[in-house]
Amino acid sequence: MRNAFIALVVLVSLSVAGAASAGAIFLTGHDPDFHAFVGGNAAGAQNINNAAIDFILDSAFNPFTGNTTMDFLFVESFISPPGGHVNGVNGIVASGYASGTDFEHHDASTLDAELDLLGTKYAGIVVASDFGGVLTQDELDILNARSADIIAFLNAGGGLYAMAESNSQAALTPDGGHFGFLPFIVTSAQLNQSEIGYTVTPFGASLGLSNSDINNNASHNIFSGTPLGLSIVDVDALGNTMSLAGRPTNIPNVPEPSSLALLVGALAGLCGMRRRRS
Repeated sequence: MRNAFIALVVLVSLSVAGAASAGAIFLTGHDPDFHAFVGGNAAGAQNINNAAIDFILDSAFNPFTGNTTMDFLFVESFISPPGGHVNGVNGIVASGYASGTDFEHHDASTLDAELDLLGTKYAGIVVASDFGGVLTQDELDILNARSADIIAFLNAGGGLYAMAESNSQAALTPDGGHFGFLPFIVTSAQLNQSEIGYTVTPFGASLGLSNSDINNNASHNIFSGTPLGLSIVDVDALGNTMSLAGRPTNIPNVPEPSSLALLVGALAGLCGMRRRRS
């Protein structure tokens, strides 16, 4: 009975705390999947994509890089883009990545199965914007439902890059849950604005970005706080955080409330059995 009690304590601890390792995350309120293909500063948007993808796939930190079939899984709908949107995959290709060689593009119809292949087929995940790319609620809901698996992948050293989520323009994500696959993100707020007077931080500059990369297009959400020690990459003219990146350790992965209640109940039951037998 004592061994069973200890095993359950360990199980609860692992479920709540997660594993300790480095996972690379890059989140941005820009939509460089759109602007790398169309817009006033395509070269700057392409540089954002390159810096973000290089960061999440850096083989010095990502143990899957070079050991998978594809570098990354690109998540976006295949719908015909509504006005003000494009298929963001075009911006990924314009940034120098080849579909079928560097990445595979999957929508909600196949996404769930592909997420089972993180770490074997894919070293990273790249999530399109919902404006001006065409990430829809269907893809976002699947990502959010698989949050525990995505966090486990990050804790094992995998990488994730996600672009603006705001439900703007054609309102492709009306049920919300923006960036919900990373539940530790404090706040993501819709803010559509032209990129004028934006500034790269010293950390952003260390990733290879410059002020010329983050101006003269548009952006669609901002972030609050620096959760898990993520660093600010760039800010808008008012000092709002536009992008966050970092390699946090031990990303928490709290189980569903029902699962946690079951584990706590089991612990209480075992404690009661021990008291009755003493």
